[in-house]
Amino acid sequence: MAALFQKYFQRNDSDADVDVTVVKDKNAQIGEEVYVDGVPVYQDASGAPIENVSPLGYHVGWAGILFLNISQMIGTGVFSTPGNILRALDSVGLSLMYWVFGFIIAAAALAVFLEYASMFPNRSGGQVPYLEQAYPRPVFLFPAMYAFFTVIFSFSSSNAVVLARYIYRAAGHTATDWENKGLAIASYSFLALICLISTRWSVKLQNLIAVTKVIILLFVVITGLVVLGGHTRVKDPHANFRNSFDGVTKNGNGIVNALVSINFAYEGYANAFNVVAEIKNPFPTLKKVAPISLIVVSILYILANVAYFAAVPAAEIRESGELTAALFFEAVFGSKQAKGLPALIAVSAAGNIMATIIGATRMIRECGRQGLLPYPHIWASTRPFGTPFAPVLLKWILTTIVILALPFGDAFNFVVDLRSYPDSIFLLLLVTGLYFVRYRRKKEGLPPAPFQAWHSALILSAHVCLFILIMPWYPPEEGGADVSFWYATYCAVGIALMVGCVLYYYVWIQLLPKVGHYTMRSETVFLDQDGSVTHRLRKIPNADLAEWDRTHDDAGG
Repeated sequence: MAALFQKYFQRNDSDADVDVTVVKDKNAQIGEEVYVDGVPVYQDASGAPIENVSPLGYHVGWAGILFLNISQMIGTGVFSTPGNILRALDSVGLSLMYWVFGFIIAAAALAVFLEYASMFPNRSGGQVPYLEQAYPRPVFLFPAMYAFFTVIFSFSSSNAVVLARYIYRAAGHTATDWENKGLAIASYSFLALICLISTRWSVKLQNLIAVTKVIILLFVVITGLVVLGGHTRVKDPHANFRNSFDGVTKNGNGIVNALVSINFAYEGYANAFNVVAEIKNPFPTLKKVAPISLIVVSILYILANVAYFAAVPAAEIRESGELTAALFFEAVFGSKQAKGLPALIAVSAAGNIMATIIGATRMIRECGRQGLLPYPHIWASTRPFGTPFAPVLLKWILTTIVILALPFGDAFNFVVDLRSYPDSIFLLLLVTGLYFVRYRRKKEGLPPAPFQAWHSALILSAHVCLFILIMPWYPPEEGGADVSFWYATYCAVGIALMVGCVLYYYVWIQLLPKVGHYTMRSETVFLDQDGSVTHRLRKIPNADLAEWDRTHDDAGG
């Protein structure tokens, strides 16, 4: 399967080691030059500076790549979203097909990340460095927009609340809202503290949890096969598969909601790209292991859903909400034996939180190293524990604020929906940006990237993004919205925030420098304490600009 994936989505590649050599050349149009096994790979000098040695260490191997992706993909989605998807589509057959579609969509997007990683093999942060390299002009615009959304939406409140709810459910306690909030904050604080103290042990722990999650899903899959074989208390395990495509919905909003749920379930296929700089020989390892993680999860997802439909009537799954897996275990083993399920789902949620913290804090650190956040040396520093201290602390603070400030219900759902909308915009920019990078390389007379995604993968990813961006504006059926106010409010607010970013950029980079007679320039700063390298933005008076440009290269060194 992995070989078929690479054959379909890849046009050419190289298994070569990464030999990182940086060459400063003010005459080059593309910027800094990096060699991948002797093949020149150019990086725009306006982006975050290259760190030849990772100050965060090299604690991520093939197992880390595999389980970082798996752990973020397998959260609570596969245990709770099947009911939402069936309710949106009104068809058992189409619901199962959507899990296959989700794999294809994620595989196409993964090919996009692999091509970027082949060109920028020592850059952590995933989308952060890829956007800055794809769109170096207007300088700072797209990195600034992405930094804004990365910072303000860097909370994991929904995952923490789900974890708390399942812990209480496993304990048999009916918790109040404030009890849920308190346990959510305590649980998240404990997991964040582990990530703050040690990268090595946080990676090892999340790997262990990821293995546990795979075992849980394997148990569901094997149990489902036993159910289909007629060896359990389920009387008619094939009932849901007869005429399974009857009653397919024609509501566009329901179709896109199901697609969003599927994308959410597969979210995490590119989590390992956030820690590329912490992987020795990163691209060849990523190229082999990242597709395997996606294939493993997709097979488990599809077979787990087959198991659900084999054991539970479709009408019950449709109304199950987040309890689909609970209904499955009750149908097969009885209510008493199903009481242990919430504890297993709580473990899965904890692993998802840790994988998200590890990946997201690297994104925040890279935003800081671009020089676009105040006090960039603080965001880049790995003192005192060799971990991204400030990004972890930021995520903890924002997660705590959101949990405490927002009541469960409309406001909470709105914030979660709002965070997901810009993600599709940035992924669309990432896909189209590949063509700009290819054009600039061709213009410079450079060879193709060591790995190139097929055009079909890029086109598919772009169309899916456009579909997700456009279709939420289509009115849902009565009672189909997850908020009591206007169903597309989160779309309008997301777009308004992006427009606001553009206006802020214009004032910050264009208008104020003209009024103040200065020009913004990047300066490279080396932190002697831990070897980190970062940019900071300097306001250079126009009278001194010629001397600055004469004594500094394009990267500010």
